[in-house]
Amino acid sequence: MVAGKVKKPGKRGRKPAKIDLKAKLERSRQSARECRARKKLRYQYLEELVSSKERAICALREELEMYKQWCSAMDQGKIPSEIKALLTGDEQKMPQSGSSTKTSKNNKNNISSNGQG
Repeated sequence: MVAGKVKKPGKRGRKPAKIDLKAKLERSRQSARECRARKKLRYQYLEELVSSKERAICALREELEMYKQWCSAMDQGKIPSEIKALLTGDEQKMPQSGSSTKTSKNNKNNISSNGQG
């Protein structure tokens, strides 16, 4: 006897609820279906993210290769026509490539923001 109470032998804590086994099994199956669906969506998202990053890497590699060619041409004393067009501000001479037009627009913005133009 402990403090006036009699200890009962057995487990402590809450008693397990009498839940219908079929309902419990169905909830478990539904939870597993939802988990698989979330996993599938997560993998699709990650695959799209990887492919977009790979495309960005390819574009940056092409841009880097272009800059390397420009540098090697300038090392030989030749000024590429794209750089001439950037320096003179004449965009009609430049070929229609994505990175070149971005560079010329950024260059113009830098000149106007510095108060030189």
